[in-house]
Amino acid sequence: MIDLQNKHFVVIGAARSGLAAAQLLKKKGADIFVSDYGPISDKAKSLLEQASIPYEEGGHTAKAGAAEFAVISPGVPTETDIVQQYLKNGKEVFAEIEVASWFVKNNIYAVTGSNGKTTVTQWLSHLWQTAGKNYTLAGNIGFAFSDKVENNTGDIILEVSSFQLDHIKDFKPRVSVLLNITPDHLNRYNYSLEAYASSKFRITENQTSEDCFIYNFDDPVIADHLQELQSKENRPALWAFSNTQEVPQGAFVRGDHIIFKFNNKEEPLMSVNEIGLRGRHNLNNGLATALAARAAEIKNDAIRESLRSFSGVEHRLEMAREVEGVKYINDSKATNVNAVWFALDSFNVPLTLILGGRDKGNDYSEIEPQIREKVHTIIAIGESRERIKKQLEEAAPNFVTVETMGGAVRAAQKIAKRGEVVLLSPACSSFDMFDNYEHRGKIFKEEVNKL
Repeated sequence: MIDLQNKHFVVIGAARSGLAAAQLLKKKGADIFVSDYGPISDKAKSLLEQASIPYEEGGHTAKAGAAEFAVISPGVPTETDIVQQYLKNGKEVFAEIEVASWFVKNNIYAVTGSNGKTTVTQWLSHLWQTAGKNYTLAGNIGFAFSDKVENNTGDIILEVSSFQLDHIKDFKPRVSVLLNITPDHLNRYNYSLEAYASSKFRITENQTSEDCFIYNFDDPVIADHLQELQSKENRPALWAFSNTQEVPQGAFVRGDHIIFKFNNKEEPLMSVNEIGLRGRHNLNNGLATALAARAAEIKNDAIRESLRSFSGVEHRLEMAREVEGVKYINDSKATNVNAVWFALDSFNVPLTLILGGRDKGNDYSEIEPQIREKVHTIIAIGESRERIKKQLEEAAPNFVTVETMGGAVRAAQKIAKRGEVVLLSPACSSFDMFDNYEHRGKIFKEEVNKL
């Protein structure tokens, strides 16, 4: 860790994570300046002024480029001019989770993946509660890690995105979980799946033999990148999970039972039918959660109870309402094509599918077979609706484009019949029409409640 006394840091981006990092570094003795290319909220300005932290908004001046070190918020791309200026000058650029990790000695349980990381992070929180263990929940889940480092007595359960991993240096989880890697956010990685996957694998780069890396045994992209980690000296323990085949070490499904396997010894855990969440993807999420708990030496009884009782997270296959026999499902968190695939896989009734938002380089043809099998109507919204129409118009009997979420819900009501499902599973980010995916899901539910 850097000796922070009177060291000059610029924090680029004044949203939740950047603001928390600035306040933490200031408290620890560093000299801080905050710079945001866009406007800074009145609330953030008030907090910065209370902490005597100078700031600028609406662009980056020469002062923003004059610090010794930079800390960047997750929403700031590496390609941004100000970040490139620091990198080209050989100055260190840190992620907010890196900065926060300097000040914790607690065990970190870090979860990443293209899909499922919020569910698994929340599930771990539920499991730690069930087991009576102290913990702090933070990261990409909505609570900045830097806000949570003071006065911690328990484990840190952390959701981390690829953006947060891009600029770590010494960040070292006791247990890291990599759920899957599918094309997502490729616009931030020059449309390179290889670059995106390498970013995800950074979660384990500082782990050693005293740590544990939990990964999806069935994911082909993870398999392609695993060989380098397997050959690493002093590497972490490698625990795998699979719902299709036996694993060397970890958790798998045989018949309808979940089995732990360690040191060639098998331990039956429970039936898959006892898990509280439906869908193949949630079986994987449950396996990963169980392994992370096992790495924390939590007893199997608590693991079983948590897998049975966890009811899921908001905006992830969430039942919004049933109207005249039609179920309206909020899956606003499905911000990529793979997440939509798993959502469709969870239903065996006719579907009306609401798709669209801000495109991230999606190939919608990946869900075409599922749509042909299960979806009778696609309702496209947002900036990507014409791209979706071009790729998927022939995949479903009915294709409708609308301007608003209210229009989408009303169109769905006219089409869907009793016993069917209207599914909001957008495959896109929300920033063309909404503040975030939570806002999108909230508006969907409000419109459904107007029916």
